[in-house]
Amino acid sequence: MASANLNRLTLTDFRSYDRADLRPEGRSVYLFGQNGAGKTNLLEAISLLSPGKGLRGSNLAEVGRRLPGEPFGRAWAVAAEVQAGEDEPLRVGTGVEQPGATRRLVRIEGETVPPGRLADHVRPIWLTPAQDRLFLEAASERRKFFDRLVFAGEPAHAANANAYDKAQRERMRLLTDAAETGNPADTVWLTALEARLAQAGTLMAAARARTLAVLQAEIDGRGDRPFPRAILALTGDWEKLILEGVEPAEIELRLAQALAAARARDGAAGRALTGPHRGDLAIVHADKDRPAAECSTGEQKALILNLVLAQGARLSRAKDAPNPILLLDEVAAHLDLKRRAALADEITALGLQAFLTGTDESLFDHLKGRALGVRVSELGLTPMSA
Repeated sequence: MASANLNRLTLTDFRSYDRADLRPEGRSVYLFGQNGAGKTNLLEAISLLSPGKGLRGSNLAEVGRRLPGEPFGRAWAVAAEVQAGEDEPLRVGTGVEQPGATRRLVRIEGETVPPGRLADHVRPIWLTPAQDRLFLEAASERRKFFDRLVFAGEPAHAANANAYDKAQRERMRLLTDAAETGNPADTVWLTALEARLAQAGTLMAAARARTLAVLQAEIDGRGDRPFPRAILALTGDWEKLILEGVEPAEIELRLAQALAAARARDGAAGRALTGPHRGDLAIVHADKDRPAAECSTGEQKALILNLVLAQGARLSRAKDAPNPILLLDEVAAHLDLKRRAALADEITALGLQAFLTGTDESLFDHLKGRALGVRVSELGLTPMSA
């Protein structure tokens, strides 16, 4: 197990902060204060120490602090010292150098590197209030949620998904142009694009299926816990074939054939109607044998939390990869006293660094003595004495 905890986090012109300096020294942290004080901004900053757009999915031009009259957010920076085992702390940072910039720079030990390199050192996983509606949203939101779980364990999944999306956009451009003009599309180019889609799509489906299997095993092996047990399923045809044991080469061939057969239909519809971009994540409350969408808000929150904890547990055992950092935004407020205590015990037992937010300090009574408490207010960040 490779530890990877944050010793220090520094923000410059990020969201509501002109500057902030948080020094957890590897400990878990609970942040409390009024709504709008900037608690979630700190979690978002940590989430941006990984590839992608962070837990809010924001445009980078929106992240910089902006005062009245300023047309764009300012140039911003997030810097951290990451402690990996007994090694010297590693300096990691990201940000933009110009106001309104939409592409960020990433530096590790002062050297500019691709954003993907962040995954070698920091692996945040998060649960936010926006995910409370996960079971009520469109299937695309559940796919995004699950794909983040896949990517955390298999970084190559993001590259395969990007390759798939790029080829799909090009294929659909050819098909819609043909449908609108009546001129036949270039079949040679279409066949090449569909081969790329089939290859990348099969790899995506296989990674999702592997992740589903290990997460279900983790959930099932967690025993009698206060959090409800979930039964997970992937509804996509291509993921089902993987789970049924069909060879990837056969799936790739079938997918290419299905895409070729669907050209006219897809061109008329203006969207691709077959492929791994069409599947969904289904979750059932095991004890009640009820789909998560039909459960109460509290039960839904507990189901997702148990899934995130299972993700943290399985990633914590991965060799040659950093431990995950849990970012739990406004989670405790939705849990009863028993489950708040269980969450504190679970974080401690897993040995993971976690950052939690809430409006009331009492929500974190079970973490006192085991985590650093920090009051967040207009005065800044005020660590609480032990």
